Amino acid sequence: MQPISSLSPQPLWRWFETICSIPHPSKQEIALRDHIQAWAEARGLETQLDQVGNLIIRKHATAGMETRKGVILQAHLDMVPQKNADTDHDFGTDPIRAHIDGDWVTADGTTLGADNGIGMASALAVLEADDLEHGPIEVLLTIDEEAGMTGAFGLEAGVLTGEILINTDSEEEGEVYMGCAGGVDAALTLTVAREALPEEMATVEIALTGLKGGHSGCDIHLGRGNANKLLARFLFGHGDELGLRLSALRGGSLRNAIPREAWMTVSLPQANLARLEQRISEFRALLENELAAVEPGLSLTLSSADAPAEVFAAADQQTLVALMHAAPNGVIRMSDEFDGVVETSLNMGVVTTQQSGVEILCLIRSTIDSGRSMVENMLSALAQLAGAELSLSGAYPGWQPDAASPIMQVVRETYQRKFGSLPNIMVIHAGLECGLFKKPYPKLDMVSIGPTIRFPHSPDEKVEIATVEKYWQLLTEVLKAIPNR
Repeated sequence: MQPISSLSPQPLWRWFETICSIPHPSKQEIALRDHIQAWAEARGLETQLDQVGNLIIRKHATAGMETRKGVILQAHLDMVPQKNADTDHDFGTDPIRAHIDGDWVTADGTTLGADNGIGMASALAVLEADDLEHGPIEVLLTIDEEAGMTGAFGLEAGVLTGEILINTDSEEEGEVYMGCAGGVDAALTLTVAREALPEEMATVEIALTGLKGGHSGCDIHLGRGNANKLLARFLFGHGDELGLRLSALRGGSLRNAIPREAWMTVSLPQANLARLEQRISEFRALLENELAAVEPGLSLTLSSADAPAEVFAAADQQTLVALMHAAPNGVIRMSDEFDGVVETSLNMGVVTTQQSGVEILCLIRSTIDSGRSMVENMLSALAQLAGAELSLSGAYPGWQPDAASPIMQVVRETYQRKFGSLPNIMVIHAGLECGLFKKPYPKLDMVSIGPTIRFPHSPDEKVEIATVEKYWQLLTEVLKAIPNR
């Protein structure tokens, strides 16, 4: 099997192969950071760890480029850990098994980490190269971007000296990003009383698996199934009819990934088992018809389960199911200013059963503050009706577009000169760290570029090989074209 390090540009792909070999899920990226820092210091590059653990590496300008504006190449160290249910993989200890699949690089049953590993690899390849022309370079590698943007939140003024920041976290070649959505985590907690399991009840597990999932920002407009919402829909439609009594409900694993799988344990009168099988078959057919174009791998199964000692109290179960079914999810509003861009969205990402009740974790995104506030208030209203608690945390600002950005003009002109066409200037419905950088560095001139990555935050994640080459050519040509101070 051809190693990915043999692909072009080899310096970038060699680094990506190294990145894949060192586990680096969110909050466990220190081993990778330490490896990179040791490598940089061995090459005589200046390194710095800031107060929260971000790594900064500095490289002098090449001869004759000393008067150019300083450029910060920025990527995040962590990756989203998602795997298929039948994949044996420990993200804390096992390397990512990346391989070439036709025109793409992908992984075996797990996320690939091209988000943001390819961008990180490109920045490190620039540091390593002796044949590139560039002014002063700083590489900023932040921690914990995917699970809370801890590194970006903690970045202090005075650490960076560059005037231009190139974010490498975009996921569509030919598109240059000049703005992004802000967001906030929302947690709904509903207290659920329990009561003894009634007599003569059968217990089963209903599993909804095989959905595509994906990035809750970049993919939210694609109409993919949300496993949590779909199981709530089944319960709302058939729970009373079948006498279903919940004892456990779980689905999804990350608030910023569309949930691909969900499970619920229910008990019901023995006499209703055959009718449950019929309703499951009907609901499966319904979903296969509704989602035929976007969820060809959908699976809805029924299996026997151990009887629990207790089930949810009937009234609390009814409230929970109504809350989950009524909660907004997906695209709330499209942007009026940017054609085809989602303005506001919500992802019901994680549902977990605890001894005292059920917790529902969501991520609200919006390119405008009022849109985010509107959805916060929608959840608050639902919480009031259901008697649930709503907590909001980790709010981060969007990156407001700057139509007069000088680096945007440089990238646009360089792209046209290099490839003979103009790139699309875009705003992305995802939480790039750029908005947070503006607080300590309000004068930073920023742009975001990257290769084509499909299905990030899901085990189907893949990066298109040819676009990595184009992205590298664009990045290195832009560095050469940076103007004087």
